[in-house]
Amino acid sequence: MVADSGTKFEAAAEKPSASSKNSTSTLNNLVPKPSGPHRLYEEKGITYGDWRDELARDGFVVVKGAVPKERAEKYADDILTYLEEFAGGLGFKRDDPSTVKESNLPIINEKGMIIGYAVAHESFTWEMRQEPGVLEAFSKVYDTPDLIVSFDNVNVAFPNRTDLPPNTPWPHQDQDPKRPGFRGMQGIINILPNGDNDGGLIVCKGAHLISEEFHEHFQNDPSPIYAWTSEWYGFKDEGLAWLKEKGCEWIKVNAEPGDLILWDSRTPHYNLSPTGTTPRFCGYACYMPAAEASQQDLLRKKMAFETTQCTTHFPNAIHVGGVPILRDGKPCPYNTAKPRQMPQLNEIGMKLTGIPYIQAV
Repeated sequence: MVADSGTKFEAAAEKPSASSKNSTSTLNNLVPKPSGPHRLYEEKGITYGDWRDELARDGFVVVKGAVPKERAEKYADDILTYLEEFAGGLGFKRDDPSTVKESNLPIINEKGMIIGYAVAHESFTWEMRQEPGVLEAFSKVYDTPDLIVSFDNVNVAFPNRTDLPPNTPWPHQDQDPKRPGFRGMQGIINILPNGDNDGGLIVCKGAHLISEEFHEHFQNDPSPIYAWTSEWYGFKDEGLAWLKEKGCEWIKVNAEPGDLILWDSRTPHYNLSPTGTTPRFCGYACYMPAAEASQQDLLRKKMAFETTQCTTHFPNAIHVGGVPILRDGKPCPYNTAKPRQMPQLNEIGMKLTGIPYIQAV
């Protein structure tokens, strides 16, 4: 049976913008449309005839050209300009590799993540989240146009940095093992060419389908890897051996500028640092149906937006705020927790914050 994949989603109709004024005057008390019958995994024996077949089978997929190439190039330029202008300019120059060092940059951890400075609410971050092709892909996953998005960060990994600790593998899944089933779809908006030597996402192909079996087998592990949240699980050597015995293979996911990488939150994954000559630039963007967020979730999300705080991958803002940003062992003086300018969103962007779906009491 072939599923109907011809639905035109509302989110794909508008171009993204971060320049129009925030306005909720006509976006109050909206009731979101819940997931429809074509939500991923809901229909047994279905063939979609597109990338969803690969996603359901393997637990990950590359959606080609979700963002037009010229816009991906713009985002690359935006990120480089952000780095050059950071804190008034600390010395980084895009054409001089010798300037790639901590003293010239925002704090970027060994995994390439900028997790401070309210980068989650920079204009280019919000523009990426509102890309029509990205929204259309997530709308197809959930079979609803009414989505909310995580206030997630960006990855800016330069190759062969010697001023950072090694990026050791940390295979994990971003989902509570005690809450099985499909609960979330994670996404990476890829900005620069990302090949074999350019760092990036590593996934365990097909492991999402045996996630429940895995966690039943290891539920009595006396010494699990520490997790600061229940929505995270780290895989130990014994677990990796079990997955290998089940035939699950680790894959380095390559992508072109503008490609969208999707993976099921049950899929084990981690990232690698680039070892060639090309940096890795990407934005993290995870979406879920607005109808699946509680009113308490939405109020917490509203607070995070208005105070320009980040969230974890879960768009319902189960956790708000980041970790301390240290420079030379002390709180980074440049971490003002404010973007260069407050985000200015169009109607699509405002809906993604979740605020219009808050119901008046």
